Amino acid sequence: MSARDTYGGEATYYDVGLGACGTSHQNTDFVAALNMAQYSPDLCGRKIRVTGPDGQVDVTVADSCPGCGHGDLDLSPAAFQEIAPLSAGRIAVTWTFL
Repeated sequence: MSARDTYGGEATYYDVGLGACGTSHQNTDFVAALNMAQYSPDLCGRKIRVTGPDGQVDVTVADSCPGCGHGDLDLSPAAFQEIAPLSAGRIAVTWTFL
């Protein structure tokens, strides 16, 4: 997975806490859980630029998302709100590693 590759999927949001990367975060942090098909511990701390219906947001990989399909992300509420209202719940996104 290089910085030039663009992925597509869906984004949701979750209640952030202690993630699979071993770090604790809050709902106000700009973090993401990466789907299990693409997650690897060596990606912890990598930055991702996510593009959604209302713009872009840069997040840090802090967790894995076992229920997510390939290309999907689970975002912190603060990050999700940068690209769509929380009421949307699930949105189409594209994203790339920075």
